[in-house]
Amino acid sequence: MATTSQLATVTTTTTLKTLLQIASPSTRVLRIVEWGISFDGSAAATPIACELIQTDVAATVTAHVSAGVQPFDDPNAPASLVQLGTSLSGYNASVEGTTTATRTADVQLVSPTTSFVRQWPLGREFVLPPSKFLRVRVKATGTGVNAYAYVVWSES
Repeated sequence: MATTSQLATVTTTTTLKTLLQIASPSTRVLRIVEWGISFDGSAAATPIACELIQTDVAATVTAHVSAGVQPFDDPNAPASLVQLGTSLSGYNASVEGTTTATRTADVQLVSPTTSFVRQWPLGREFVLPPSKFLRVRVKATGTGVNAYAYVVWSES
C-alpha cells in the first residue's frame, strides 16, 4: 500500500524467486480476474520467465499487512479473508520452500524493459481452491531488475 512513498519493487534474481504470494482462505476460493508484472530494465535483454501458479507449499515471504490487501471493485467491501503472515500472503520470498505440486495459471517470457497483463474472461477465471497458495514467480537469466507484480481476485 502506497502512503507517503511509492510502492516497493522486488528485485529479480538469476534463480527462481517468488515475488508475490497469496494464501487463499480455508473457507473460500479465489477467482483470479487479472495479474500483471512490469520491470524497470533499461536495455533489451533475454526475456524473464514469469509464472502464475498454484502451489501446495508456501514460500517464506515478507508478510502483507491487512491494509495492503485492498478491495478492487468496492471500496466499502468487507476485508479480504486471505491469510496473512510470513508463510502465507506476502512478497519478496527469502526461501522458496520445497514445492511438491503445482497447477499453472499462466506462463510468459517478458522483456526486462516492458510489462505484461493478463485478464481472464468473466466466468473463465483461474480458480484457487481453499488453503492453497498463488505465486508470481520469476527467473531472470542476466542481472536482476526491479519488478512490480499484482493480482486481482474475487472471493467466493
